[in-house]
Amino acid sequence: MPNSRTAPAPENFDLECGTLIVGAGACGLVAALSAKEAGREVLVVEADAVPSGSTALSAGLIPAAGTRAQAEAGIEDSADLFAKDIQAKAHGENEDALVTSLTQNAPKVIDWLTEVHGLPFSVVANFDYPGHSRRRMHGLPTRSGAELIDALRTACEIAGIDIVCERRAERLCVDGRTVRGVAVVRPDGVRETIGCSRLILACNGFGGNRELVAEHMPDIRDGLWFGHDGNRGEALLWGRELGAELRYLGAYQGHGNVAHPHGILITWAVITEGGVQVNKNGRRFWNEAQGYSEAARAVLAQPGGEAFAIFDARIADIARQFEDFKRAEASGAVKTDNTVEGLAAGLGLPAEELTRTIADIPVQGTDGFGRSFSGPPLQAPFCGVRVTGALFHTQGGLRTDGDGRVLDGDGAAFPNLFAAGGAACGVSGKGDSGYLSGNGLLSAVVLGWLTGRAR
Repeated sequence: MPNSRTAPAPENFDLECGTLIVGAGACGLVAALSAKEAGREVLVVEADAVPSGSTALSAGLIPAAGTRAQAEAGIEDSADLFAKDIQAKAHGENEDALVTSLTQNAPKVIDWLTEVHGLPFSVVANFDYPGHSRRRMHGLPTRSGAELIDALRTACEIAGIDIVCERRAERLCVDGRTVRGVAVVRPDGVRETIGCSRLILACNGFGGNRELVAEHMPDIRDGLWFGHDGNRGEALLWGRELGAELRYLGAYQGHGNVAHPHGILITWAVITEGGVQVNKNGRRFWNEAQGYSEAARAVLAQPGGEAFAIFDARIADIARQFEDFKRAEASGAVKTDNTVEGLAAGLGLPAEELTRTIADIPVQGTDGFGRSFSGPPLQAPFCGVRVTGALFHTQGGLRTDGDGRVLDGDGAAFPNLFAAGGAACGVSGKGDSGYLSGNGLLSAVVLGWLTGRAR
């Protein structure tokens, strides 16, 4: 078949290895470190010129409950409580076994990366993320996904792990239910075949494939694509041909607070600490406490598909722990003024309506949208950013067991095929309303760690 994504394995491969990992984002690099530590021969192939993936575009925050970093910060937490938070946000739609595997192993992975590989994780301890009953988001000093990727790549270099870039996986080479290798394409168009005894798909979701997005998640089809362009859905298409079970293809992480037209993520801390979103008319339009993934759909439904995040200098100071926010300020995306009228002029909003909106925010109590406020009121200097709704990454994909083994429609595992990261179904339920902050990276990093170790 000319458009087939799989093909019979050749008698001889151009190259042979033990564990082959497709994708050098956070998931693939963690899987490589884990497999190397388990004594395996490891090769990572990456389509980009340098490792990055969707992780490099994010804040690089990983939720975990019961870590040493939490204990040092005086935070009492548990995997059971974390699992309850995930299922509450996802309306109980996730498999309990997968949620348990992720939440039980998350603290082990964070502590391992810190103690064995020297990644200096700390807890984001000065604001809360929607849906989390404890402060459990772990990040590196700059709170940047690019910093996380760089640190993992350095750890792989120290461990002597080979990462071959500019090799895009095109086709799986199979023998019945067993994957024997992968065909990759070099930048010059030449195809190479790599044989392996174990294959870990840590490659991608399908957010960059607009046809698949329109098919499976029409409510976000017009959203800005803010993820990695390499997310074209190959893993999904390979899985279809192999007979793998696909789950929750309508699930995604959106982000309704992307500076527009600058294309820079504005941390949701500007909202959780007391800020609000307004539309072009200067009016609030929803309960922002639901979260930034839900915000994507809410913002896109506003006139022009855009909104404005309104906060103040106190909140901006909290947000500056994130490199993205500092970049947004440097680019002029963040407007600041000592009066609401001046801020309205800077953002192109009706001053009278914006003034009324800010005055109507309760200092204590619940507003008409059902959102509770308990902090200080917004006060001068006032800040604002024009934002739009975006699709950041897809959450559905290949169904796996707790060790990342790919399962078929009968629930049987393929002999040597694993999936994690964007290739695997995460723990956000069926739709965007189930997304809990950090779950995408949680699924990627923890399943990557488990696939590296799995037999």
